Amino acid sequence: MLTEQKKKALPFAANFAAGAIAGVSEILTFYPLDVVKTRMQLETGKSQHGLLGSFKSIIKEEGFGRLYRGLVPPLLLEAPKRAVKFAANDFWGKTYLGLTGETKMTQPLSVLTGCSAGATESFVVVPFELVKIKLQDKTSTFKGPMDVVSQIIKKDGVLGLYAGMEATFWRHLYWNGGYFGCIFQVRALLPKAENQQSELMNNFISGSIGGFAGTALNTPFDVVKSRIQGSAKVPGVTPKYNWTYPALVTIFREEGPAALYKGFVPKVLRLAPGGGVLLLVVEFTLGIFRQALGPPYI
Repeated sequence: MLTEQKKKALPFAANFAAGAIAGVSEILTFYPLDVVKTRMQLETGKSQHGLLGSFKSIIKEEGFGRLYRGLVPPLLLEAPKRAVKFAANDFWGKTYLGLTGETKMTQPLSVLTGCSAGATESFVVVPFELVKIKLQDKTSTFKGPMDVVSQIIKKDGVLGLYAGMEATFWRHLYWNGGYFGCIFQVRALLPKAENQQSELMNNFISGSIGGFAGTALNTPFDVVKSRIQGSAKVPGVTPKYNWTYPALVTIFREEGPAALYKGFVPKVLRLAPGGGVLLLVVEFTLGIFRQALGPPYI
């Protein structure tokens, strides 16, 4: 994480562990919203279920347990993904400070750092995201995560697990740029924390606003990613959704601009407070590490 310059930076392992703990906490709290979001994004055409309609439809037709379908891949992924996110943000922040000669983080550098962390994170998440999407699809007939993996490798080879890599890259670049860039700005506007409780509240507020900003920026790219990863490949046929920016144009033309924000409500309901939970747990955990390690980390 980005820390005040007068404190010695915590070691990589501390940032990695804090990100992992925060990620698992967030996903266990908000996962059903991710299932609903994916279902809404996979619906083609101009008609779609709303948030409550999607929840009711899934529970009525498939049972409550379906809201946790596909939980294993993101749960296995969440620790390394969030750990990579915050550790990469810390790494790129230090790198850009060194390259520019700045002594403190600035708004442009915080956005650049966030984008770089998102790009780094995207390479880790693609196979897990692909498995999750395949399991969350209403028409899914896969028995479980390993069945998805084995069938994809059998049909498309190991590289088949990286379907949607380009769209995932853009999704994470924009989300992290908006998230970390917004956190920097909001923190500067909030009253200075007088105690640990107010500091945690500031982290939750700035993280929630950052989560909203990141979601608003990256939802169209998330819709495209879901379409690319959710579609079945037919030999000899060029996929309808293949590359990100042409797919954005196709969805806009065929379904209207609102289609680029399908699933936005459950996504933002998850990632706005989820972003707050992430930052709160990360900072709280890093605080424990600082206390344990003592000066000069405090």
